[in-house]
Amino acid sequence: MSALFPLSVRGATTRRRGKVLVGPVDLDLDTEGITVVVGPNGAGKTSLMRLLHGTARLHAGTINWACDVKTARNAQAFVFQRPVMLRRSVWENLAYPLVIRGVPRREAKARALDWAKRVGLAGMFDRPAPVLSGGEQQKLAIARALISEPELIFLDEPCASLEGRATREIEEILMAARDAGTRLLLSTHDMGQVRRLADRVLFLLAGRVHEDASASEFFAGPNTREAKAFVKGDIVE
Repeated sequence: MSALFPLSVRGATTRRRGKVLVGPVDLDLDTEGITVVVGPNGAGKTSLMRLLHGTARLHAGTINWACDVKTARNAQAFVFQRPVMLRRSVWENLAYPLVIRGVPRREAKARALDWAKRVGLAGMFDRPAPVLSGGEQQKLAIARALISEPELIFLDEPCASLEGRATREIEEILMAARDAGTRLLLSTHDMGQVRRLADRVLFLLAGRVHEDASASEFFAGPNTREAKAFVKGDIVE
């Protein structure tokens, strides 16, 4: 049984310097699958995920998890478009979320090695994380998010600027996480990636959710003119 879900969002809005970045948003999120957030640049994809995660201020509306806020925050992780690496080794980066939770160093290192193997970084275990390639750093960031076994992970453009092989490897990691029961909410501009990964699609435009549908329904025929144009590859403003 999930401690985190269902999530109920009603009229949620966040602003910056008086400008509405996202909202009002109504949304319900359950425990299964990968939800992909799409939309043109400036639509509010990152702001929506930060709002749900709690790193953007809620100025109006409600965001209600199935548990208290502290428990909800501890059950989540966020992976940024540009991986944030500690100036330490690969294994120390992986072990960090465990160490700050009080896991003994020896156990944390063993679990770090297990995750390094899962994502293909075992041969780089003692290498300084900042010298890794972009794809390797992103795999490390995702593994570091998964190592503490969160119920939900937010991923902001996790494959941006990566070449095909690195993208494929990261998608395999994400699908394995989904199959293991982790809920994923990610943004992307890659419609091929949406087709490969999404169970559900949110289409954002000007900070509002214009479409909320299963992936099959979304690609079979979006309901709004703007979403239809976006799927065709037209410019949407």
